[in-house]
Amino acid sequence: MNDTKDQGLLLGDAARAIGVSPDTLRRWERDGKLATRRDAANRRRVAAEDVERLAGHPRRHQAGDQLSARNRFPGVVRSVQVDGVMALVEIEAGPHLVTAAVTRDAVEELGLAPGVPATAAVKATSVMVERGTDR
Repeated sequence: MNDTKDQGLLLGDAARAIGVSPDTLRRWERDGKLATRRDAANRRRVAAEDVERLAGHPRRHQAGDQLSARNRFPGVVRSVQVDGVMALVEIEAGPHLVTAAVTRDAVEELGLAPGVPATAAVKATSVMVERGTDR
């Protein structure tokens, strides 16, 4: 009988222990940064030593159980401008001012109004950066 500890951790369990997604571990495997092996059920397994080695890195910000976005800016609603079916909501989050275009329904359902605590959750496929003019 094989000891399951000797077989390593299942890919999902290893990802949770390290603090990354299973997709990240698959990408590391493709890139040659991590070796996995298949068990008798053809599931990927990660050696316990690799999990311990990789878990030594700082843990990433946890997104929580209800939302997948990791870039969160907690703050206070500064203004709400409703126009037709859309609205612009400005949230003052520390030194940042975040403006979100949301539906009128969302404003009403969330009860957004100036002074209400709110969190801007940003999930985007790209971020653009503009260089300052001090060349």
